[in-house]
Amino acid sequence: MTKHDVARYNYIVDILNNKGVKFQEIKGVRYVYEDTPYWDKAKKQNRHERKYIGKLDGDGSFIPNKFFLSRQIETEGDDKEKANKPPIARRMFFGAGHLLDRIGEQTGLAQDLDSVFGKAVSGMIQSLAYFLVIENESSMYRFGRFSKTCRHPWGENIPSQRVSEIFSGISEGDKLSFFKLRAARCLKEEYLAYDTTSISSYSEAIKSVKYGKNKDLEKLPQINLAIAFGDKSMTPVYYRKLPGNIGDVSTIRKLLGDMASIGVKKAKFVLDRGFYSKDNFDNIYRKGYKFVAACKANTNIFKELMSEVREPIKDFRNYNDSQGVYALSKSSFWTYEHKGRSGSKVVKKKINYFAYYDGERAEREKVDFIKDLKSAEASYLSGEMTKGERELMEAFFHTTETTGGRIVERHNQEAIDKHLGTFGYFMLMSDHVTDAHQALEIYRNKDVVEKAFFNVKHRLDMKRAKVSTEGSLDGKLFVQFVALSYISRIHQVMTENDLYKDYSISTMLDELYVIESFRYPGKKTHYSEITKKQHEILSCFDASIDTTL
Repeated sequence: MTKHDVARYNYIVDILNNKGVKFQEIKGVRYVYEDTPYWDKAKKQNRHERKYIGKLDGDGSFIPNKFFLSRQIETEGDDKEKANKPPIARRMFFGAGHLLDRIGEQTGLAQDLDSVFGKAVSGMIQSLAYFLVIENESSMYRFGRFSKTCRHPWGENIPSQRVSEIFSGISEGDKLSFFKLRAARCLKEEYLAYDTTSISSYSEAIKSVKYGKNKDLEKLPQINLAIAFGDKSMTPVYYRKLPGNIGDVSTIRKLLGDMASIGVKKAKFVLDRGFYSKDNFDNIYRKGYKFVAACKANTNIFKELMSEVREPIKDFRNYNDSQGVYALSKSSFWTYEHKGRSGSKVVKKKINYFAYYDGERAEREKVDFIKDLKSAEASYLSGEMTKGERELMEAFFHTTETTGGRIVERHNQEAIDKHLGTFGYFMLMSDHVTDAHQALEIYRNKDVVEKAFFNVKHRLDMKRAKVSTEGSLDGKLFVQFVALSYISRIHQVMTENDLYKDYSISTMLDELYVIESFRYPGKKTHYSEITKKQHEILSCFDASIDTTL
């Protein structure tokens, strides 16, 4: 083989990040093979098929074997046949794809994907993500139709079998490398908002699908998905799939370990009350991370603080007009056991508690509670009660037995009034924030995560996990995560530029979608007319299109 031939085939080395190409060293020689995952129906498990395509010489150059050469000749023959065909004009819907191109460049998302996967696989992952963002809730099998008409990085169709291979080929190592790059690029001085959601599935082949507390109140087995977001950049930097029966409170220990693995050493977390436990905050203190977190209403500290402030908090001087709440603060100490080289010792760290009262929230909670109570009473009379309704009846109704042996339920007004008096109060805690209103502002910013989950499940076709294997699910979740990164940037720019007053994300993308590109043989690509509205949108994203011929 000539040096020219070796150079021709060295492109393999350039795409080593594509996990379909792997190495095996045998007696000092590094052989190169293609690893193709597939589902063995008989054994009901994932299997791998190897095809050796050559080896690497001492300087790392690829030396193809006969199988690879014969296949390459066939491919070159196909390429020559295509080359002999006369060039044709091409017309594509360009605008929405162009916007995502610019977002990928501006946020470094495209570069980070290229670094981890190589340009070929990265291009396909980006194209699948474009499809999810632009098509909104369309199933992946419709990608072929999308590919024929819309601008996307790969530029060609990706057959269903290839999509499955891409999904299955995304490894845990790939994801970790990608998270490292995103965290290093995106996380500055901001809080990591962290939360979980449930995704239902009918698949019996996915081991992580379990029955658990479903946040959509669906009676289906599920997986749970945890995501960490930068609250200022609105950038997702990390996600993790969890078995469906894992509760929120037990996920923090793994989160802290993962943050260290992706190079996040000084994280500040904002956490919902579902993550509250002494063990969790002991670990956060031990790791040296900072936090703002909601406190559960059934904890002793919540009950003690609220009994102290229930009336004083409503003083006019404690009201913040911009946030619509009354607030009071209290400092205390958090004690935990620290284990070091010299043994264990009890450590005391300062902690700040913030109590709030929101009158409007109190009224909403009262209305919801009364409706639930009336519904439970009706269910009792009909003889069909859920577990939750039975608990309400036991807590807020008296059970009496008449002389005729008939059991009658009468409401316990004293218990109802006492419970109504707890509404509208809530509490936050922090190891470093000292101002109650600043703590509430930080906490309320976490709604970026809640909006992200809505986008994952409803806009990005993930309300159901429509895959049948664990490997495909892992890969699809990663592509969803990439798509979420695009959506999050769109949401941020639309919020900053007040675009939501005129558009939703869907209608904004639809407005841009119809911008067309025209490619003629031997001519510069040019574009259809751009309306004033389209120009204004593109300007907000710093994504103007050069329409000069």
